Amino acid sequence: MRNILALALVLILGGCASGYDGSNLTPGKSTEAEVIADMGTPKDKRPGPDGTTVLWFPRLPEGRVSYAARIGKDGILIDVQQRLTRANLELLKPGVSTENDVRDLLGPPQTIQWFEREQINAWSYNARGIEPQIYVVEVLKDGVVRKRYSYDDPQFIQRR
Repeated sequence: MRNILALALVLILGGCASGYDGSNLTPGKSTEAEVIADMGTPKDKRPGPDGTTVLWFPRLPEGRVSYAARIGKDGILIDVQQRLTRANLELLKPGVSTENDVRDLLGPPQTIQWFEREQINAWSYNARGIEPQIYVVEVLKDGVVRKRYSYDDPQFIQRR
């Protein structure tokens, strides 16, 4: 009985790891259909430059990553990138970047909250940092980024 339970656990954990980050895929060879079969149904599909397509696979809230699989106009995988990074957050320029820029850099947010008094949407992403962090991008009603910042996730801060 123990052997059966151990085998079941290995199969379950192996199934969870498979396709999580696209490491089973081969850029230049894997097709869009193979990407979807391996990584699951994308949460978003966005047009990229030069006829490419970007499929988004956020692993939020607990995974704290968001993978972008870039597919060429020939339907073949170009690469898979983890885009939920501080460097990408910092590429967003307040007063210049738009909500489309946010989606293109970070992918679909985990949550969007409307703040009536300030007339902003706050897009939140659980992310990795030295401590688990939350990235927030404030977007004005006209779709322009007002502010972007991150803070340590209070769920993971040790009480003193």
